Amino acid sequence: MTCSPHHHGAAPLSTASLSLEELAGRTAEPATRLEAWRTCGLIGLEGEDVFSPEDVGRVRLIHQLLHYGHSLDDIRNVLHQPDTMRSYYLDEMTRHLSGPTFTLAESVELTGLDAEQTKAFTEATGVADSSGMLDEEDLGFLRSLKVALDSGFPAEALIQILRVYADLMRRAAEVGHRTSHFYLHQPAVTEAPGEDADKRLERTFSQVEPLIEPALMFFFRKGAIQAAWDDMLMHLEEESGLAEQPEIPGQVRQAIMFVDLASFTPLAEAMGDLKAAEIVSRFAEMVRVANIRCHGRVVKQIGDGFMIVFPECYSAVSAALELQHRATAEPQFPAIRVGLHYGPVLYREGDYIGSNVNIASRLADRADRHQVLVSSEVRDRARELEGVEWTRIGKQRLKGLAAEVELFEPRPAAAETIEKVTDPVCGMEMGKGEVAAHLTIEGVDYAFCTDACLRQFVRAPEKYTAV
Repeated sequence: MTCSPHHHGAAPLSTASLSLEELAGRTAEPATRLEAWRTCGLIGLEGEDVFSPEDVGRVRLIHQLLHYGHSLDDIRNVLHQPDTMRSYYLDEMTRHLSGPTFTLAESVELTGLDAEQTKAFTEATGVADSSGMLDEEDLGFLRSLKVALDSGFPAEALIQILRVYADLMRRAAEVGHRTSHFYLHQPAVTEAPGEDADKRLERTFSQVEPLIEPALMFFFRKGAIQAAWDDMLMHLEEESGLAEQPEIPGQVRQAIMFVDLASFTPLAEAMGDLKAAEIVSRFAEMVRVANIRCHGRVVKQIGDGFMIVFPECYSAVSAALELQHRATAEPQFPAIRVGLHYGPVLYREGDYIGSNVNIASRLADRADRHQVLVSSEVRDRARELEGVEWTRIGKQRLKGLAAEVELFEPRPAAAETIEKVTDPVCGMEMGKGEVAAHLTIEGVDYAFCTDACLRQFVRAPEKYTAV
């Protein structure tokens, strides 16, 4: 990396200036490195020995750009361009970072929390900045936690709640900014670069931004109603003896489902990321519709797979069979596979862990295309489900599990037969009218969803003829 001295012009300080040592403390960057960046004209004011609060934002921006592999010369050019987004970033950083900051030790004195509590809460939530400093808003948040602790709320439970809140809100903030960048800012700059685009974006954001917090609270209230209902049922079951009392805090009995696309990897390889993302989006919509109808809750999505929980097995089996039906009826869509198990699990920070979760996951791995595999625990509790026939698979050893698991497959008693053919390259399933191309080799007919899959097959048919 090289740099040639070229200081940016003097600008008014937003608030009180910072010394080199204070800037190093605010940014966790060594003073020697900051001095080198000042020499390159990246930070600091020309002819001044002090720094402005804006330099806190500049230092963080430089740090990130260096990690992306850009040189100091590249970074200096970026900082000196009349770019509104760069200016907006620095303005926002200045606004949030220009106030007074406090060390953890100072925070202990100001909030009433002890050092151990302060450390635990800041680490769990990530509210401190990269240098470990806290601002006035952070202190107000810590004071509210002191009130919760003094009221008798256990610290362990509070930390679990805060971790989930912090993760969810960061994700909510990220999706808002990323989608705005992809769908608003990039097209606007491409179609009409310049001041007009900036003004149009500013008008849009100024109208949308006030709607964000009400939307978040709307969905929180919706979730709170459902959570309160589930909690009431749990209390009634335990108090009436219909369910066993938990052995440890957080233990609940749930039906755990894992569901994924049976041939997603070859599909993504054959069709590319964009088409694969469209398939996953359609699949996610199916999962959510089935869960609403069957009282399930999506715990998490990892790629093309979903982990879902149900309070009982009737709803879980019904959801699994509905998903199979929807996937089969969907035009040009891959097969799905489902694993389902019931038993005690540990609820931690919005997730579920334990050996019974592992069993459900292994069942999904073992399932074939279009197959729902369930354990005997599920079958015993849902065996009277109307309109369902049960096939005993037998005891099998699942990967990573010491004991054998007895497996069953539920199927609709009067399932509609939908004739489908499968693309040997990507695994896409198609109705007869959805086939894009055919190829016959040695009397065997192969069907393809696109000409691209046909060409890929022709290049190396030996890879696919065994499918």
